[in-house]
Amino acid sequence: MGARKRISAENKKEAAKTKCQAALRNCPTSPRKMRLVTQMISGMEVNKALDVLKFSPQEASRRMEKLLLSAIANWQSKNEGVRIEESNLFVKLAHVDGGRTLKRFRPAPRGSGHRIRKRSNHVTLVLDRKVKKENEITSK
Repeated sequence: MGARKRISAENKKEAAKTKCQAALRNCPTSPRKMRLVTQMISGMEVNKALDVLKFSPQEASRRMEKLLLSAIANWQSKNEGVRIEESNLFVKLAHVDGGRTLKRFRPAPRGSGHRIRKRSNHVTLVLDRKVKKENEITSK
């Protein structure tokens, strides 16, 4: 392996240590409803996002809260000995994709049937650390 590739690989490894992710597959909620919840917490600090999800009335917020706790646990396993409060974690990306759709028929008038689509989704949640710049530290 050349020096450039090795240095590039080491930089990618260092960047992977600061960010962590968790994924939820085939969640039985429609993607549209889940996107409403993800838009609420994207860009928020982790503790504030947990509070928002805990007191949110949507059913999808319970699943998102568990996913956020899973991402925090993944971050803790990567960064042992570092406290969450001091690390300035925030939700960098919350992305929702459509999952598989179960198709069913419901009886309708005149002997016909209407199609029912039971949608599901895939959610990816990425956490990252806010790094304080030197200018911010000296000005405070």
